[in-house]
Amino acid sequence: MDLGNDTTALLTDRYELTMLQAALRSGTAGRRAVFEVFARRLPNGRRYGVVAGTGRLLDAVEAFGFDAGTLEFLTGNGIVDEPTAEWLEKYRFSGNVWGYPEGECYFPDSPILTVEGTFAEAVLLETLVLSILNHDCAIASAASRMARAAGDRPLIEMGSRRTHEQAAVAAARAAYVAGFTTTSNLEAGRRYGVPTAGTSAHAFTLLHDSERHAFRAQLDSLGESTTLLVDTYDVERAVRTAVELAGPELGAVRIDSGDLAVVARRVRDQLDELGATGTRIVVTGDLDEYGIAALAATPVDGYGVGTSLVTGSGAPTASLVYKLVARADGPEPDAPMRPVAKRSTGKPSRGGRKSAVRRFDGHGTACAEVVTTGEPQPGVRDRVLQIPLVRDGEVVGREPLAAARERHRAVVDELPPTALQLSQGEPALPTEFVNGGPRR
Repeated sequence: MDLGNDTTALLTDRYELTMLQAALRSGTAGRRAVFEVFARRLPNGRRYGVVAGTGRLLDAVEAFGFDAGTLEFLTGNGIVDEPTAEWLEKYRFSGNVWGYPEGECYFPDSPILTVEGTFAEAVLLETLVLSILNHDCAIASAASRMARAAGDRPLIEMGSRRTHEQAAVAAARAAYVAGFTTTSNLEAGRRYGVPTAGTSAHAFTLLHDSERHAFRAQLDSLGESTTLLVDTYDVERAVRTAVELAGPELGAVRIDSGDLAVVARRVRDQLDELGATGTRIVVTGDLDEYGIAALAATPVDGYGVGTSLVTGSGAPTASLVYKLVARADGPEPDAPMRPVAKRSTGKPSRGGRKSAVRRFDGHGTACAEVVTTGEPQPGVRDRVLQIPLVRDGEVVGREPLAAARERHRAVVDELPPTALQLSQGEPALPTEFVNGGPRR
């Protein structure tokens, strides 16, 4: 595989490479190691988190390698010495990765990703793993709350102008996994197949000599099914003009300002009076899950969400960590493994490689996240949560984005009703720890 400029190797922190260099010198780099990704807690008030970014991560791990230009940068700037550079030149991750499948929900201490390999191989992936999962899980977790608040009404992701240009693409993907219907971002459409949508902004109306001219131009170009933006000047007059020009078959009108609940009711009444009973109303303008929920009883047919979505609605990171939980006593392949754990105040970890199952009650409702340090032994009402993603360095866990989207829909339906509450509260499922036997 010719990585060229597509390598992801420098999307990392310098200390990953300085640790590698020191471990190579000390002779510990080849010890088998197990790292886990988990969140110690959910963002304040959240009832569940959503796993997203797994597909992006698998692509990034596959592209993680050190080409000549990358090595020249590292050695030329004194970041690594020559022996380390020689080791990096041959680097390809050859270990194993298991994880919660994309779209699955997680809770505090859920082992959503397990990376096993030599210390040298696995430690280099830390920053890459966390940067992708922390972003995408945060976006998907917020998007899921918004989708549940919206019910059957469609959601348009339109936050590209409110975040980094590449983060916008990732956010659109994560939002789609968690229930958004479309995105305004064309690169997300090209790269990931997310359906795209969009019509016009206020600038288009202001460009023309009158609102009537602007509407006429848009209708001539996009047809009667288009969505006309009606709040540039006077909403009532704009709606009247829109129906006059498009007729009762006008697809939709968009409202982007004012008291959305009040304006939406007035617009619905006016559309109905004009005979445009099938014309939909789409609202946008600094919406979040609480704003969407507040509009549930109004005659709104769809929502556009931007800033709040791409910033995680107040939780821009999932606060995931990547911690060493087990390591071998020596470099030999059969050296016994031992659990290791931090004892830091406020940042402890639990040693030993974990497995997890979701436990269900007799009605098919999830009731607990059971985490064990032994081999999973699921009961008749348990579902094993981790699946193989990488085996001996080969990606085995790729799936269509639609599969992750459908999984999320099904998984949220399994959660107890408290999971869907937007009020402050504890995680919807308790995390129960069970000590198991030794695992190699």
